[in-house]
Amino acid sequence: MRDSTTSKEKILKKIRKALIHKSSQEIGDIDNDSEIFTLSEEPLEIQFAQNFSALNGKFVFCENEAEFLENFEWITKDNEWKNLFCLEPKLKELLKKGKIKFSDKEDDLLSTDIGITLCECLIARTGSIMITSKQASGRRLPVYANFHIVVAYTSQLIGNIKDGLKFIREKYNDQLPSMISTISGPSRTADIEKTLVQGAHGPKEIFVFLIDDVQVE
Repeated sequence: MRDSTTSKEKILKKIRKALIHKSSQEIGDIDNDSEIFTLSEEPLEIQFAQNFSALNGKFVFCENEAEFLENFEWITKDNEWKNLFCLEPKLKELLKKGKIKFSDKEDDLLSTDIGITLCECLIARTGSIMITSKQASGRRLPVYANFHIVVAYTSQLIGNIKDGLKFIREKYNDQLPSMISTISGPSRTADIEKTLVQGAHGPKEIFVFLIDDVQVE
């Protein structure tokens, strides 16, 4: 016991001495801007598609909005989806254009199977979807329905999460959303008998329809 106490006293003496006699050596500036990850040479849309798919997300690339409506109608029929719910004004106009039935009534939210939303941006390096409470879909729709459909545009692709947060700050200035979150694939847990369950506390499947809105010359 005495040896242990002596060792402890020695350590405490060294700490006290270090606090009293501060080093005269100056600490250099910390680099907070350089990338800590190796940058990929692949285009952002390919990076996102690969990383999102690796997280069990479903990815569909569309050359334009017309192709999105065509693909979405086919996938809806193939999966026998019903009770589509949407609150985003831009998406509602697009769905009406494609004559795709949906509901935007609050009372229908509890019975919806599929929630369709926009997003703030897509994070290519992590394959994540960044959403906020400022969106018309709010906090509930992205996590309530069994299937979450995200419609995004190639102009919303961003490299890293820090770039996404910078985008949010610049977009909302001093009125930041009360909730900023990233979705990285369907929710999953192995807490119950160490068996992996997907969609345990959120959508069972997440689809991202990426529409190309950047013209390459």
